[in-house]
Amino acid sequence: MHSLTPLASALLLFAGACKSPVEHSKNADDETYALINERRAALFESEDPFQLASAEGGFRSRALSGELTQLGPLSILDCMVIAAESNTSYLSQKESLYFSALSLTQERWQYGVQAETSGGASISGVGTDSASASTSGDFTLSKILGSGANIVLGVGSSLFRFVSTGDGWDAVSDISLSISQPLMRAAGVKFTMESLTQSERSLVYQVRNYERFRRTFAVSVARQVYGVLQSIDRLENQELNLENLRSLRVRNERMAEAGQLSDIQADQARQQELASTNSLVVLRGDFERQIDDFKLFLGLPPDLEIELDHDELQRLTDVAPLFDELTESSALELALARRLDVQTSSDRLEDSQRGLEIAAESLRPGLGLSISASSGSKDGQPLRHSFKDTSWSAGLDLDPAWNNLPERNAFRRAEISLSVAARDYDRFLDQINLDVREALRRTSNARERYTIQKGALELAQRRVRSADLSLQAGRSSTRDLLDAREALLAARNSATSSLIDFTLARLELQLTLELLRVDETGIHLQEAVPPITPSFQDPTDGQAQE
Repeated sequence: MHSLTPLASALLLFAGACKSPVEHSKNADDETYALINERRAALFESEDPFQLASAEGGFRSRALSGELTQLGPLSILDCMVIAAESNTSYLSQKESLYFSALSLTQERWQYGVQAETSGGASISGVGTDSASASTSGDFTLSKILGSGANIVLGVGSSLFRFVSTGDGWDAVSDISLSISQPLMRAAGVKFTMESLTQSERSLVYQVRNYERFRRTFAVSVARQVYGVLQSIDRLENQELNLENLRSLRVRNERMAEAGQLSDIQADQARQQELASTNSLVVLRGDFERQIDDFKLFLGLPPDLEIELDHDELQRLTDVAPLFDELTESSALELALARRLDVQTSSDRLEDSQRGLEIAAESLRPGLGLSISASSGSKDGQPLRHSFKDTSWSAGLDLDPAWNNLPERNAFRRAEISLSVAARDYDRFLDQINLDVREALRRTSNARERYTIQKGALELAQRRVRSADLSLQAGRSSTRDLLDAREALLAARNSATSSLIDFTLARLELQLTLELLRVDETGIHLQEAVPPITPSFQDPTDGQAQE
């Protein structure tokens, strides 16, 4: 029994170190979520905790299970919540952010203190007789310092026993220490910590991308919701127009029977009613397809019944104080100072500059210092080590870098990559300039169109009233009233369409200037031009000065 004690202890130690896959997954989530929430709080003062969506208990799973059969009336905020839970593009963006933070946890782990343990036990013999038994265990600590030094401390112990002789266990231990330090090439914090530095910066980029995506996605949700509501408004306008045409047809038929109106005018009303009925059928079919596409966008099953809040259209307004205060130059200055993708593009150019410096460092000759020492105990005395018996070594390793064609090519590639990155960055700033100009033009044109359509709607309403009164007085024909009603229908549809276009243009302008904010309470717009902080600095300026 005593011969199996070391083996049993090793097995218990191994079993205690094991974790279930669920525990590993939870540990990864805890560490990764903490990194993401820390970055989001620092960059955007966001208190909304990040978390990957769970398929269980969501709108889609409840609908598929039959627990949820209808939704509504849904506001834009409700649709944003549903889409954030089920939309595939949104989920992919969240997963990309998670993977970026997960990679950073591994980079940090690699530059931390590495503790490794290993052990084993064995027994050997001949036939049914045991000859010897042994156990061993090793414990190693290693750390990479910012200077590039790699320090490794190892402690090992072993137990050995000849079972056949009945002797007791003999214990032996050994201690080793090794240090390697680059003195020329690859020495220093910038070179040694590059992979960690880049991983930290990559997480910041991904957090910005995620936040920018959330804002862009919110505008996409609003566009989808307003598109569906506009179709509903067109249906309601068509139904109202059909109801008026039916009334006109009935009145004309009665007047024709009484000899007060020609059969031609009665048939005109009947024909227009049929055309309006056909248009209504077409609009309903288009709306059903549109609502199915909207459900797909939200990530909901097609057979789930949903209803939108019609009051969303009533909340639209043509008031735009921010647009009234903006000029082209101030808008561009705002975009360059606040746009998250501009900040990331600038930082990526700095990454290319840093990559060139590291590639240049790789061309230098290599010189490294290595020191090692080890000490073993005497048999049966594992805690007694003698300094006199310690073996050690020290040396210098020289690489004159005479055959460094790969490093030369990497350096040249880094030079060209920096030129490409600088060119792409300049083109990106030009695109931002164009986007700002286009957003301002689109908003201005949308407001002008809405002003025109409001006047056209008022005129169409007066025209219908005048044509109706004239027809009743016998001063005009049925065709005049039919034309007036058709113009009124078009004016109503155009007024709603132009107001939605103006609203979306303002949202796009806010998004272009990075003045739109999204949180758990909805979409928030900047109503006035904020103070412009001079945080934007072209990273190519310093390069030009050099």
